[in-house]
Amino acid sequence: MNGEGQVLEEESVKMEEPKERLVHMWGYLPGALPQRSPLLSPVVVRLPASVGAAGSSWKDVCGGGCGFAMAISDSGKLITWGSTDDLGQSYVTSGKHGETPEPFPLRTDASIVNAAAGWAHCVAVTDVGEVYTWGWKECVPSGKVFGDSSVSRSLEKDALDRHTSFLSEQVSPRPQGLRSSSGTGTLSAGDSKGSGEEGTKRRRVSTAKQAAESSSSSEETLSALPCLVALNPGVRIVAVAAGGRHTLALSDMGQVWGWGYGGEGQLGLGSRIRMVSSPHPIPCVETSSYAKERSMTLPRGSVSSEMQSYRVPGTYVKQIACGGRHSAVITDAGALLTFGWGLYGQCGQGSTDDELSPTCVSSLLGIPIVAVAAGLWHTICISADGDVYSFGGNQFGQLGTGSDQAETLPRLLDASILENVHTKAVSCGARHSAVIADDGKVFCWGWNKYGQMSILVAFHSLG
Repeated sequence: MNGEGQVLEEESVKMEEPKERLVHMWGYLPGALPQRSPLLSPVVVRLPASVGAAGSSWKDVCGGGCGFAMAISDSGKLITWGSTDDLGQSYVTSGKHGETPEPFPLRTDASIVNAAAGWAHCVAVTDVGEVYTWGWKECVPSGKVFGDSSVSRSLEKDALDRHTSFLSEQVSPRPQGLRSSSGTGTLSAGDSKGSGEEGTKRRRVSTAKQAAESSSSSEETLSALPCLVALNPGVRIVAVAAGGRHTLALSDMGQVWGWGYGGEGQLGLGSRIRMVSSPHPIPCVETSSYAKERSMTLPRGSVSSEMQSYRVPGTYVKQIACGGRHSAVITDAGALLTFGWGLYGQCGQGSTDDELSPTCVSSLLGIPIVAVAAGLWHTICISADGDVYSFGGNQFGQLGTGSDQAETLPRLLDASILENVHTKAVSCGARHSAVIADDGKVFCWGWNKYGQMSILVAFHSLG
């Protein structure tokens, strides 16, 4: 999955498995396109000959950052392509492989089994449960660093300016009404908490705060070389997810770990902690609380004291996802929990408040959720019955509801094209979404400026 959520919005790749697994890409990947123009139809990405013997193939597509893509070969090598220097990314992050896919220089003999990229950092998991990460220093926890840090120093002055520019882009380009999926009608900008004047203020403050943080010191934002993340003894990681500036990791015991920036609660630690510099366990499957649904219809300014405590269904977490500044996890019982930035309803709690701790999406209780993905402002999930639910920002049609209205509660997609379609995998770019069905068909919707009408899908689930 991608980071800015899972943030591969400017290129897309597809893998299918006839006799061998092939990777296709389309959309905008500047470093891999000499003419700097989008690919409007799929182009096969060739596995580098240096990776293995003839007949070697791709194992999985795992995401990409701003201007580059990543995939894993069947021999366990992490492959990157696409140059990102002109978009503010450090060569250290992307591998600077340009048009030619090449193995990323991770100094480990272990096979890579899972990887993800945020806007400016990457993270990978080996078959022995170790985690390597690299990119912006604020996204990389303390650990054993491999390589010579002097290599990247001269490449980062322009990247620093670009990073500040990107942060200012993480707000809605135009005002948007918020609508509740519960059937209570449309909420105008002036009716919804966090919208209108109040919402504008929140966005302005957030943008100013992040810009100040990103420019406070060049030493704080220099790119870090790949490092081995220091976890507690015995912790074995099996999957990772990368957000805009934060990372989640899932252990083989179903425990979630997080690090990086947490100013909107995306690390689920119950506070707006600015920076977590080492991995911390995130309490997910524990007693939680939520406001009863009727409180969502109370007049503005009212405060409901009716809270209900309950045990989150399930005993461990089985899947994780990161959006730009929010996170989502699924328990073994199919319960969906969200936390982090909520300004556009992307936490699915019926409001535009930030969620500082993992909170069960109560409107989906009783509907087992099997897959989830998150974009910059939105979240998409799939039920065990193959139904698709979406919520959050919808400025570019990324929710697939047929309008540009935001949804603060999960909304079932009932588009005729999805009728009798059983979906099983989902992925989100910053401003577009895609699902894959049992029969291998991919359905896409959202922003299409660069012809990116498909995005990375969890192809390992096809096998």
